[in-house]
Amino acid sequence: MILAVACKSARPIVQEESGGPIEEIQVSEVPLQSVDSMIVNIPVPQKKPSFEAYKPSAKKDFDILHTDLDLSFDYQRQAVFGEAELTIKPFFYPTGELVLDAQDFELDEIFFIQEGKRESITYDYDKRKIYIHLPRALTKSDTFQIALDYTAFPERNPGAGSEAITDTKGLYFIDPLDTIPDKPRMIWTQGETAHNSKWFPTIDSPNNKFTQLIKLTVSDTLVSVGNGELIRQEDLGNGMRKDYWEMKFPHSAYLAAFAIGDFGKVEAFWENVPLGYFVEKGYEKGAEKVFKNTPEMIGFFSDLLGVKYPWPKYDQVVVRDFVSGAMENTTISIFMEELRLTEREAIDSEWDYIIAHELFHQWFGDYVTIESWANLTLNEGFANYSEFLWNEHKNGADEAKLKLISEMENYFLEAETKQVELIRFTYEDPEDMFDSHSYSKGGAIVHMLREYLGQEAFYAGLKVYLEEHAFENVEVNDLRMAFEKVSGEDLNWFFNQWFLDKGHPELHFEVDYSNPKNVQISVTQLQDLNTSPLYKLPLDVSWYEGNVHKSKRFMITNAFQKIGLENEVPVEQLFLDEQKNLLAKKSIELSPAYMRQQFRNSKFGIARYEALDSLAVWEALAELESILPEALEDDFWSVRESALSILQGNPEWLDDTPELARKVVYLAENDPRNSVRAGAIDVLAAFSPDDYYSTFLELAKDSSYLVAGSALMGLVSMESQEPDSLLMESYASENNFRIVVPVADYYITNAVAGKGDWFLNQANTISGEGLYYYLGYLSEYFTRLPEEGKEEAIDYLLGKMKNDTRSYVRLGAFQGLLGFSDDQEILKKINEVAAQETDSELTMYYQYFMEALKDEN
Repeated sequence: MILAVACKSARPIVQEESGGPIEEIQVSEVPLQSVDSMIVNIPVPQKKPSFEAYKPSAKKDFDILHTDLDLSFDYQRQAVFGEAELTIKPFFYPTGELVLDAQDFELDEIFFIQEGKRESITYDYDKRKIYIHLPRALTKSDTFQIALDYTAFPERNPGAGSEAITDTKGLYFIDPLDTIPDKPRMIWTQGETAHNSKWFPTIDSPNNKFTQLIKLTVSDTLVSVGNGELIRQEDLGNGMRKDYWEMKFPHSAYLAAFAIGDFGKVEAFWENVPLGYFVEKGYEKGAEKVFKNTPEMIGFFSDLLGVKYPWPKYDQVVVRDFVSGAMENTTISIFMEELRLTEREAIDSEWDYIIAHELFHQWFGDYVTIESWANLTLNEGFANYSEFLWNEHKNGADEAKLKLISEMENYFLEAETKQVELIRFTYEDPEDMFDSHSYSKGGAIVHMLREYLGQEAFYAGLKVYLEEHAFENVEVNDLRMAFEKVSGEDLNWFFNQWFLDKGHPELHFEVDYSNPKNVQISVTQLQDLNTSPLYKLPLDVSWYEGNVHKSKRFMITNAFQKIGLENEVPVEQLFLDEQKNLLAKKSIELSPAYMRQQFRNSKFGIARYEALDSLAVWEALAELESILPEALEDDFWSVRESALSILQGNPEWLDDTPELARKVVYLAENDPRNSVRAGAIDVLAAFSPDDYYSTFLELAKDSSYLVAGSALMGLVSMESQEPDSLLMESYASENNFRIVVPVADYYITNAVAGKGDWFLNQANTISGEGLYYYLGYLSEYFTRLPEEGKEEAIDYLLGKMKNDTRSYVRLGAFQGLLGFSDDQEILKKINEVAAQETDSELTMYYQYFMEALKDEN
């Protein structure tokens, strides 16, 4: 069998909370007999520059020093009324024309102000940029103001966005006419990459930084949250108020932001820095739990980096219909509605990763900002790595490595069809940069740099980088030189192969144990050297002498290389990259017996997880069954959870080994992690649900929705009797999808009539990813009992498929509609909505199934 100790799995549109599998990959088809020629003649890639495709950093003709905005809003027209005064100076060369980004504005007169003198000036406008004709050629010693009144229409000419940011309106009115029941009116902004010029005139490039004052006219019943500090609130009468948000430190245009809504606020502090968690009223207790670790995170990152949190406050705002997971605007991060949770829902929340990601951006991205989108990974790679760092600090190295492996999987999946340089100036659109290269590969590379330099030098280098470039813009060489300044080592080799070249190493290993006192290891780099570099790699080789862990590091520099371990004490089993630090596809011939021994020997939870997962992929049932009792008691929760998943697929093992059943019951009732408890309940339900009626009945009352939902599903799955109808009805008023789904399953399985309104009402109350899972149940109920409201269900699903901003909800609606596709009129409507889809992945998915239906008919 060929085991790949790097990971590869399909990336789901909706992700569950547990880690993904480590799966098998194929060894490259480059024949091993070609190794000698690879050593002798390593081809050097020939690269031709393409100046036409090259996207340089924006030329700085002018520098905006300060932006002063006075904004009010027309909800009916979804328009922004603005008064702007920009303080500007030429950057270096004399020039007589100023160009500002301003998308889809209606403009009035524009004024030039200098030394108190105000004069009207001429301009041209093409709906994208304003070309302002200055009264004379100005030099770098001239500072002046440009003042203008305008109306902005963010709804006009929206773009499709990117994989990470799904829309480009810049400013969003949520339910502006207050027509959707139980949905609050909101306004919020999202400016990355160059979308804030949809609501104010600016130079919408990351390498232009300015201070700002934004005045927001809002209803006095609403709350506004903006960059910087709230320095004044002015009562305007007639139920209106003006809020003054001042940003005293310079930042880039894409980081300007605000949110307006009927928010409740949870207050906290880190040292003397005020923190605010803003969420819809009624969800404050949940927000308190979801964001509870924020003060500790700020302190941890401040200490780790040697640079204290650099801003006067930090707010986190949860909004409806956000077009990304979250956005790191300076001092105000905005999050998707999945973080809007009740106090009970927050018990199982695992949102620390995204909270850490946006917080780390306050240093990497906001405090020090890339000079061009080509360098995006200097923002996103570091933010991704912060998720590892926080997990390592808070939950231990094994959980951090599980997250790191997931990121490697994301990159490897993308690399199957796309391999590009990490720092790349040839993108067609800045949105193209928001991919798994910039995020996942970037974070993995930062980790390898830490492992190579050592933690002390790594963090010292980051401190130099942040301090030397505070409130400035950077490119990748600034990062390299900071590490070189600290370490004293030329690191061009590392940055050239990882940041400035494409691809990744593909390593094949062979191990010769014939001389147990000097085990021999052969390493072959199999990647295509015409398109990827020959890598210089630190390889950690480890083994165990009794219970003592030993390791050596070797530098791999050749296409083929033999290593002598020189271990002296006989070694029967060694491990290559046991701690999973290398971003590389690795293959080696291993047996199930080897992986069983790895599970029993390794002191690293991530290696035990890998062994268990590999045996499951191989369907090595004898080896799995022999180690499952140990796995159920493993210190690493993910190993316990994985073992339960394996056991759920092989419940007959509980018959063979009664002790296993006792262990599973113990986990269901006592495990410290709720996802493990839920997994144990699922095993009991798969094994013999009738025998555990009382256990399910008790656990259905658990405070964790994760646990209670699995227990309810256990009750529904009983074979000898139906669950008590009054009991199930007692849960029907819940609107958390983990409870709603088993109740829905009960109604469907037992064909309970009169529940059409319940199914539709629940669809309107379930939020976030839970809605995706629920839509299949909704569809099944109305296909089985069409008299309960089939037409209303179809209209609801068509509306979701057409209008919902979340791609996974549109997908779920489409999948639900397939249940009605035997009706040609409905099939026609599905086709019409599918034809309007702008997401390329969804479009391909739709086309595949629609073609299949056409063939069937």
